[in-house]
Amino acid sequence: MLSALTPESVTVATSPNKDVEVRKASMQDIPALLELINGYAAKGIMLPRTEFEISEDMRDFSVAYSGGKLAGCGALHFYSPTMGEIRSLAVAENFKTHGVGRLIVDALVYEAKMYGLDAIFAFTYVPGFFAKVGFNQVERGELPLKAWKDCLRCPKFHSCDEIAVLRVLRPQRWEHRQALPKVLGVEGGAVVLLPTVRRPV
Repeated sequence: MLSALTPESVTVATSPNKDVEVRKASMQDIPALLELINGYAAKGIMLPRTEFEISEDMRDFSVAYSGGKLAGCGALHFYSPTMGEIRSLAVAENFKTHGVGRLIVDALVYEAKMYGLDAIFAFTYVPGFFAKVGFNQVERGELPLKAWKDCLRCPKFHSCDEIAVLRVLRPQRWEHRQALPKVLGVEGGAVVLLPTVRRPV
């Protein structure tokens, strides 16, 4: 889950961002998204994405535009009814001092709240940036196992240096979830009892 958000791209904004519009992505954004994401992938900063993958995940993406140009992107990917990940966060080189990264994260956090998620997480090289928008550093083991599926195709799989960060959106529900007894071998430590369905004889 490499992202192109680097320390240089989240320095204090030196240019106004009032002309930057953040919105949900559409299929017409695919060529610009591929160019931005795969440009960073060529430098080993992000995972490469195909047109098919972007199309499949289109509903996850939000984009930031300024003057008709893609300034940045990010995605909110759901892992469960209570948790999601901010991923594919990238800011175009010529917009790195416009506060675009923060605008995108703010939009994704708002979206996560609208969907009623209890928490969202991210993997990052700039925990300081995420700390400013309400995230805290956590151990990777606290995150859902499903969050590791993209790691398998990452070139840094065996030497990952990204940091896991988490933002709790609904503290009361999150504290209740954390208080549930842990169950060995069950993801999230919780057991769900399903009703028994009997066939008629």
